[in-house]
Amino acid sequence: MPQLDTSTWFTTILSMVCTLFIMMQLKISKHMYHKNAEPTSAKTTKHTSPWENKWTKIYSPLSLPQL
Repeated sequence: MPQLDTSTWFTTILSMVCTLFIMMQLKISKHMYHKNAEPTSAKTTKHTSPWENKWTKIYSPLSLPQL
């Protein structure tokens, strides 16, 4: 049974990592960022829901009567 030749693996993996690094750098360099990064104020709105003023009981399975 022939042995697996691993002599070129280092070169292959190194070139793959370099290629991925270069491609990611090119992708990031083409990204357009905002010139003025100022925080915007988030406006909260009050939502009215029918259960807001009522008390709702949540039944846990352990508190149900045993049958």
